[in-house]
Parts: sequence; structure tokens; C-alpha cells
Amino acid sequence: MLVKRLVGLPAPDFEMESTKNLETLDEKVKLSDYRGKWLVLFFYPLDFTFVCPTEITALSDRYEEFADLDCEILGVSTDSKYSHRAWIRTPRSENGLGDIKFPLGADTTHKVSRDYGVLIEEEGIALRGLFIIDPEGIVRYQVVTDLNVGRSVDETLRVLQALQAGGLCPANWKPGEKLLNA
Repeated sequence: MLVKRLVGLPAPDFEMESTKNLETLDEKVKLSDYRGKWLVLFFYPLDFTFVCPTEITALSDRYEEFADLDCEILGVSTDSKYSHRAWIRTPRSENGLGDIKFPLGADTTHKVSRDYGVLIEEEGIALRGLFIIDPEGIVRYQVVTDLNVGRSVDETLRVLQALQAGGLCPANWKPGEKLLNA
């Protein structure tokens, strides 16, 4: 499988079922919902697995830090909205998510995962892909990892802040540090 480069290009458009309204499950999510804000769009393989809930709950636990940076979060897998709801309603102590602060998208057609270049076709699941999309809808960051490796919330926040800093950020740059001169 070839992972396609999306950085610097318009984010592939999407519309899919979601848990945005957990009770009725009748509210879809679309890329256009996030226009004017930053978006962390992340893909994960499957509901009710082992690494995935650690990532989703870690992002949810730090949601306010993203919100303070005018950034929304959307998680996506190829599971159904019903599976997502059941997982959210399962307590964390039982390998569930419990209440989370952002919706999960249901890419049951696999179109969104395919468009973002993270779909494992023969398995019908997504790799761990994370994309930061700017307020104009341009992909500014993408990282795709093996199914067994969870992502770092600290690094995602650092990259978001670096992208928002508006300059050249050296390796290991942290907010408040000097930018490089061109």
C-alpha cells in the first residue's frame, strides 16, 4: 500500500455518519463543519480493541488544550455509528471510552479512509493516521503509523502549536521558544 502525500493540498472532502448526537445518531460530520477552525482528524483501526481506547481517551482528556488553540478533533474508523455508541457507553474500566468530548465518524463505506490513504483494503480497516487540517481546509501535517503504536498527544499539540506559530520551527521547538530566521 502506498501512503499518499496530502500535506500542502486541500483535505479530501468527507461526509459520514457520526456520534455527534449520541442519542439519535442522526447527525453526520462533514469537512465543511470545521471550516474556519483547525482540525485534528485521526483514524484508528477498530472499536473495542486495546491501543485505540488509550489514544481516544488521551485526546479527550486534553480536549480543552486543543479547543484553546481553536482546534476541533474528529476520530474515524470503519466501524458503524452503533458500534461507536456502544463503545462510548462502555465505561473505561471495562475497556470502553466512557464520555468523550468529540465525535467519532463511521466510515462504513471505507471512502474516507481510502481518500486519506490509510485504508488497509484487504482488511477493511484503517491504519493509525493523523492529519492536521488548517482553517482553510489545507492538510498541514500527516503521520501514519503501524497498528500497534499509539500516538502522542503531546507531540500532536506541539505540532499544532508549531504550525500556528507562523515561522520556521527548529527540531524540538516548544511554544515560547524562538523561531528561526530565514
